Amino acid sequence: MLYYLFEYLEQQYQFPGASLFGFITFRAAAAIILSLLISTIFGKRIINFLRRQQVGETIRDLGLEGQVEKAGTPTMGGIIIILATLIPVLLLAKLHNIYIILLIITTLWMGVIGFLDDYIKKFKNDKEGLKGRFKVLGQVGLGIIVGTTLYMHPEVTIKEKIDAPQEVVMAQGVSAQFQAEAKSTKTTIPFVKHNEFDYADLITWINPEWGKYAWIVFIPIVIFIITAVSNGANLTDGIDGLAAGTSAIIVITLAIFAWVSGNIIFSDYLNIMYIPRVEELTIYIAAFVGALVGFLWYNTYPAQVFMGDTGSLTIGGIIAVIAIAVRKEWLIPLLCGIFLAENLSVVLQVGYFKYTKKKFGEGRRMFKMAPLHHHFQKLGYHESKIVTRFWIVGILLAIITIVTLKIR
Repeated sequence: MLYYLFEYLEQQYQFPGASLFGFITFRAAAAIILSLLISTIFGKRIINFLRRQQVGETIRDLGLEGQVEKAGTPTMGGIIIILATLIPVLLLAKLHNIYIILLIITTLWMGVIGFLDDYIKKFKNDKEGLKGRFKVLGQVGLGIIVGTTLYMHPEVTIKEKIDAPQEVVMAQGVSAQFQAEAKSTKTTIPFVKHNEFDYADLITWINPEWGKYAWIVFIPIVIFIITAVSNGANLTDGIDGLAAGTSAIIVITLAIFAWVSGNIIFSDYLNIMYIPRVEELTIYIAAFVGALVGFLWYNTYPAQVFMGDTGSLTIGGIIAVIAIAVRKEWLIPLLCGIFLAENLSVVLQVGYFKYTKKKFGEGRRMFKMAPLHHHFQKLGYHESKIVTRFWIVGILLAIITIVTLKIR
């Protein structure tokens, strides 16, 4: 809203300083500062409100050190993250931008699913919370909305480079290197020389005219990614500060991708896909990073609040949609390696237990406990040490992910 106000003041009255709101970097800096202030200052009030409402975490005894002391800690703290993200976005972002609209819908949609899950657990005394099938249904519904919008909306486009000799390009200037905007189902794949892949190729090899049916492939892939990443974030939220800190590292990396992919000069220099209007995501991501870091103020060990499914499902959904929007979803297994490891540890644990029970008559475990962070707790590591080391691994994965821009 402030963006439109200062745009009007600049155009009509040449108001001093109003032009600053036209710069992505200024609005991103303002967004991260504002979200930090909201999450730290008002976060305490929200925590006190949750405590008065007796919205405390119910802890199952898993035999983990320090677990009993966490009982009664306020949960549903994801509300802090959601509010601290949306308020700066509504004030500073271009609200007509289709990518911003999709992320606002994602935040509210996944926030409602997570809130219902936490509400049922606490106020309906149902430890299982929202039934798994309803969670999946909600994730699938969001995937259909996001996939359909990205596939069909006229403003979701890319600009491809003109295949011309370098001397011709240099003579005509930077803008002449790119073709006109066009709809495309192309995405980026790492470690490949021509690092682009078109989802339409999955069906056009059968019949070249079937390219118009690429949505049959594209939308299910979007659904799978959103479901997998949101569940991965949910599983990672098991010890103080782990999910919020890991997610902050991931989204900072995605901010870099959004900014360079939406900048014609940098996308040309790095030889990556140029995506018009996607740079506006930098504002959303900046606000999201500020909200996560501000939430960490209260969520690091010993935690004063837990994000609950209200926060973890929302975080996963946002990360997935950003990655798809900047067409870097094939980097998710690398960038979100912590989420992947947590997911796989559960799958492997359950699968191995069932296999050994069927074969030997007695179920055996691959890990001492799943998800993976609990395995290290069982080994005797303090949770703050586990979190810090997971963050370090997350930073390493983020650096490698950024380097894939040039390693092909």
